[in-house]
Amino acid sequence: MLSAARIFTRRLPSATAVASQQTRYMGSAQSFHINTPDNTPETYFDFTEENYKRVNKILSKYPVNYKQSGIIPLLDLAQRQHGGWLPVAAMDKVAKIVEAHPSRVYEVASFYTMFNRTKVGKYFIQLCGTTPCMICGSEDIKKNIEKHLGIKNGETTKDGMFTLLEVECLGACANAPMIQLNDDYYECLTPKTIIELLEACKRGEPPAMGKWGSLPMNGQVSCEGPLGKTSLWEVPKIEVDVERFKGGEVDPASVKVHMSY
Repeated sequence: MLSAARIFTRRLPSATAVASQQTRYMGSAQSFHINTPDNTPETYFDFTEENYKRVNKILSKYPVNYKQSGIIPLLDLAQRQHGGWLPVAAMDKVAKIVEAHPSRVYEVASFYTMFNRTKVGKYFIQLCGTTPCMICGSEDIKKNIEKHLGIKNGETTKDGMFTLLEVECLGACANAPMIQLNDDYYECLTPKTIIELLEACKRGEPPAMGKWGSLPMNGQVSCEGPLGKTSLWEVPKIEVDVERFKGGEVDPASVKVHMSY
C-alpha cells in the first residue's frame, strides 16, 4: 500500500511549476510534499538515543491517551536534530510515536511556519518585511543581504550557510528593522550592521543574545529609548487578599478587585 505522503505527492504539480507562480514568499511555504533525493518517505530518520530521552520526557507531560498533544514539541525536536528542517520521514516517525495517522502530523507541520519542510542553511535568516520594519528600512536590509550573499529571497547560498526568507511580523516592531536568525532576534539593524552580522556568522561567531533574549545592534538595551530607562525603577508592591477565594465563589461584578487589578 502506498504511504500517505506518496499518495498525496501523485496529485500535485511539479516543483518547477509551483515555483514559477510564486513572486513573494512572505513566510509561506508549499502546503504539500514533493519528493527530492534526500527527502522521500523511504529516507531513514530516527531520533538519537539522547533525543529519545527528550521524547519520553515530552510524552510524560500528557495523559497516555493524549500522545498527539506532543506533536509540536516532537516535530521541533526532530527539526533541530536534522539540521533545521523536517524531512517527511521525520514526520512519519513522530506520527508513529504519537500513534497518529501521518496526515495528522503533516497538517501540523504544514500549518506552522516554524517548521521547515525543505532544507535551509545553517543560518536561516527570516527578514521581517511588515509595515513597521518596512518604513524603518527593511528593504535596504534585504538588498544588502542579497548583494552580500549573492542570493535572492527564498534562496540558499551554494555553500549551504545562509537561507534568506522575507516573512510577516515577528513581533519586535519597537526595534525595527530586524531579523530572526535561527532562534535569535537581531534588531535595530542598519545596512552596515547587517553585513557585520553576516560576517560574524561566516566566522562561526554570531553575537550572543543580550540579557532580555534579543540583541539590538545599535548598542541599546532591549527596547529602551535613547534616554535609557526612565520609569519602572522599582517592582510595584501589590496587596493581595489571601482570603479572596475562601468561599469558592467570586462576584463577577468585583472580579477586578479579586484579581488585584
